[in-house]
Amino acid sequence: MRLIQHIVDKRREAGMSQADLAEALDRYQSVVAAIESGGRRVDVVEFLELAEVIGFDPHEVLRDVAKITHKHKATRKPS
Repeated sequence: MRLIQHIVDKRREAGMSQADLAEALDRYQSVVAAIESGGRRVDVVEFLELAEVIGFDPHEVLRDVAKITHKHKATRKPS
C-alpha cells in the first residue's frame, strides 16, 4: 500500500484527478479508483506507465518505498 500512496500523492501533486489520469491512460476512472483503493494490483509495466503519464521518476518512488519499508522492519519488535 505504500507504493499506491506514493502514486496517489504524485497524481495529486501533478494536479490530476482520477478522471484526468484515467483519460490519459485510456482507461475507465473506476480502474484508477480500484488501483488507488488497493482493490487492484499494479504490475511493473503499469507502474512505469503511471510514472510517465503523471510525470514522476519511478526510481525515486521505489527508493522512497524501500526506505519506508526498511525503517518499518527495523522498528518492529521481534517475535
